[in-house]
Amino acid sequence: MKLISINHAILGLLSHKPMTGYDLKKLIQESSFLYWSGNNNQIYKALVELLNAGFVTNEVRHQDSSPSKKIYTITSAGLAELRKWVVAPPEPPEFKKTFLIQLAWADQLNPDELNALLAGYEQEVRTQLLLLKGQAGSEHYVNEGNVKGITLWKLIHSNLISTYNNELTWLAELRQELGLT
Repeated sequence: MKLISINHAILGLLSHKPMTGYDLKKLIQESSFLYWSGNNNQIYKALVELLNAGFVTNEVRHQDSSPSKKIYTITSAGLAELRKWVVAPPEPPEFKKTFLIQLAWADQLNPDELNALLAGYEQEVRTQLLLLKGQAGSEHYVNEGNVKGITLWKLIHSNLISTYNNELTWLAELRQELGLT
């Protein structure tokens, strides 16, 4: 059974500890690298798919002063599916940047317009970099007590920061080559 990546992200998160759908949604939304543009219903739909496939179980916990919670736990079949996906050959990296498509035809712009385009993109890159730096350490609680897991997430975060820093370096080179410095 081929699962979409949101299913694998959910299995990965559940491999660390049982969670509610709300907990999963919050972690995915707050993550700097678990990209998921889907709506909340898709996360719950994925949980139903995983439940039907036998990759997770759920338990309803009743609470006196709050609504009941459904706690999802990964099964041994879910762990096996996650492992199968993790050891599969990785996909090639994607470098889809809409900005590069804009830039391809920026020769039509006058120097002021081109400078404004570059400044706007640079501001976006700097904003994303600040957001990432602000998240430093916030994702480590997913891997509580798992030194290797914490290290991997920290290095993933470092990779993202490095990507944005490289983009800023490239923008400076671009400006210099175009005589816009």
